[in-house]
Amino acid sequence: MPENDNTVNIPSDKSRYHHGDLRAALIAEGLKLIDSGPAEALSLREIARNAGVSATAVYRHFPDKAALLGALCAEGQVMLARAFRNAMQAAQPGLEAFNAMGRAYVHFALDHPSLFRLMMAQPGSGPVPVPGLGEGTDHNGMQMLVDAIDGVFGAEMPKHVREARRLKAWSLVHGLAMLMLDGQVPADRALIPAVVDARMI
Repeated sequence: MPENDNTVNIPSDKSRYHHGDLRAALIAEGLKLIDSGPAEALSLREIARNAGVSATAVYRHFPDKAALLGALCAEGQVMLARAFRNAMQAAQPGLEAFNAMGRAYVHFALDHPSLFRLMMAQPGSGPVPVPGLGEGTDHNGMQMLVDAIDGVFGAEMPKHVREARRLKAWSLVHGLAMLMLDGQVPADRALIPAVVDARMI
C-alpha cells in the first residue's frame, strides 16, 4: 500500500473552496496532522489555519472535535479497505491473497499509527462497511475478510466456524500490530510475513 494513501483530494487553490471541497480539505489536513502526532493533539484551529480558512468555517462542517475525529475514522476505514483490496489483487487468489490481506493490516497500522489507534478505540472497531468502494461495489473490510476466509477454507463451513476463523485472523494481525506499535516487539516489517500465516488460522 502506498504510504500516506489519504483518499481525500485537496483543492490546489485554497481560496476556491465550494460545495463539499472545504469539508474534504479539512479531513485531508486532519489526516496529515494525525500522521505526525496523537489524535488528542489535533486542533481544529490548526487544521483551519493549514487549510487557509477561519476557525468559524470549520464549525460549519464539524460542530466539535469529536465530529472531525469521526470523519477521520471513516476515512481511515476507506483507506484500510483499499489497502486490503490492493494487496489481495497483487496476490494469487486463496491462501496468498489471505496472507497479503493480513500483512496489509499490519503495514497500515505501522504507516498510520495514530489514525489506527483512533479507529480501533471506537466502539465496534475493526474493518467496517465502506459503501461505494470501487465501481458498482459495496465492499467493506470485514466482508473482504470473510470472503478471503471462504477462498481459503471453502464457503461450505458452518457459520460459527467461519466466525471463529474471522476472529482468529483479526486477533492475530491486530495483536501483532499493537505489539509493534507499543514497542513490545521490534517494528521490523521483515517479521510480518513470518507471523501472518493463514495456516495458523
